[in-house]
Amino acid sequence: MGSPAKINRRTLLAAAGVTAASGVLSTGAARADATVRVDPAADQGGWEGWGTSLAWWANVFGDRDDFADLFFTTKTVTYNGAALPGLGLNIARYNLGACSWNAVGTARMVASPNIPRFKQIEGFWQDWRNEDPASSAWNWNADAKQRAMLVKATQRGAISELFANSPMWWMCSNHNPSGSAGGGPNLQSWNHRQHALHLAVTARRARDQWGVTFKTATAFNEPSSNWWRADGKQEGCNIPATTQRSVIGHLRTELDRQGLTGIAISASDETNYDLARTTWNSFDAATKNRVRQVNVHGYQGLSGRRDLLGNDVRAAGKVLWNSEHGDNNGTGMMTARCLLADFRWLKPNAWAYWQVMDPTAGWGAIRYDGSTGRAGVVETKLYVLAQFTRHIRPGMRIINSGVDYAVAAHDPAARRLVIVAANNGAAQTLTFDLSAFGLVPNGTATRWSTLTSGAGDRYTQRQDLIVTGKLVRVPFAAGAVQTIQIDGVAR
Repeated sequence: MGSPAKINRRTLLAAAGVTAASGVLSTGAARADATVRVDPAADQGGWEGWGTSLAWWANVFGDRDDFADLFFTTKTVTYNGAALPGLGLNIARYNLGACSWNAVGTARMVASPNIPRFKQIEGFWQDWRNEDPASSAWNWNADAKQRAMLVKATQRGAISELFANSPMWWMCSNHNPSGSAGGGPNLQSWNHRQHALHLAVTARRARDQWGVTFKTATAFNEPSSNWWRADGKQEGCNIPATTQRSVIGHLRTELDRQGLTGIAISASDETNYDLARTTWNSFDAATKNRVRQVNVHGYQGLSGRRDLLGNDVRAAGKVLWNSEHGDNNGTGMMTARCLLADFRWLKPNAWAYWQVMDPTAGWGAIRYDGSTGRAGVVETKLYVLAQFTRHIRPGMRIINSGVDYAVAAHDPAARRLVIVAANNGAAQTLTFDLSAFGLVPNGTATRWSTLTSGAGDRYTQRQDLIVTGKLVRVPFAAGAVQTIQIDGVAR
């Protein structure tokens, strides 16, 4: 959850256009008609799945079963009279809050004048004077709506990750969970362990009382960034890499003390690929050993050395997630291009969109009014996300296509091959060459199409493709994102 604001994100997303020779993508569009060879030898591993962070949208809509079905199942869901394709997300990222409105002696939370109420997430440990989670210092009735959506997602088969945008307000030097006056470090030196304890005890509570076992836990959110300021619009905290090392050590200890040895530590959820690499490479061996999963956010847009970060993380034997992407292009084309760039260069094991619902036009899949809590229009982005999330399913093998505009995934057991491609240019035909597979039956194949112009196809299904001689030719309208499914394919 990013940059203080969307201005910073837009600046990053505008910094596109680095060439493929430098290890990132070029234009993201095929040049005229093209042939793409899909070779199972380019297998880059099993896919863990798709996710979203729950705060802030679940703080508003966490009691809604229709949204739980829309985002965490592949059911067709009726919303405002329209039939929408369920995205089938299987990862829910739960935000441990940093706010509370109680007094501790004479101390109280200092709130930014610019943070809206729905972005203030209430934390559980509200009085530092007692560490006992059974005491009145802890309020387990807090954050009811986000917790409700976490449980709904779990009941629908999702795994989950625990993360914190900021330590509790009383752990912050200025008692402000939006950041310091100048954007510098704001976690008090004597509260490193306490921040870890808050996370660990919450994870224990989730397991014992909510029916939720977190797969991973991360103590940070874009911690090296300097935009977490006292007048910010959300919770956030600058935590330098040296402090991160300390907190990670405490987090492993506190999780183990709670009997949660199976919960892996993820870190550090830096805002972009290059910064994530810098932070990761600054860690000593002991810290790296405590981290099982490296999380990165995709706010470098089409820029940044995805390949170098991916190489470093894999060389260390770690899992890699793009745990947060967001952009303000409601058509979904920017999301598709960044996602395809991640598949080609970053090679993550999972991928999460930041807010599937967002008040600002373009940022989410569904818009809503943050002041009234009223859900609004569906962005074309929802249908673009469906092209990926409904078809590239957990357990499938990701196959690198060698181009910036397509990715393939294979299910060996079901003998199903899916290809998702985005055409950011003029209308063209793409031919997919499957000759490297051992078995590709001749016959028909199915495609789903979304036009990012918003006029025309919205995840429209057609069975009009012919597979012959291990080739399939697919027409792509300008601005189309399409999924092609070919059954009976074996290596």
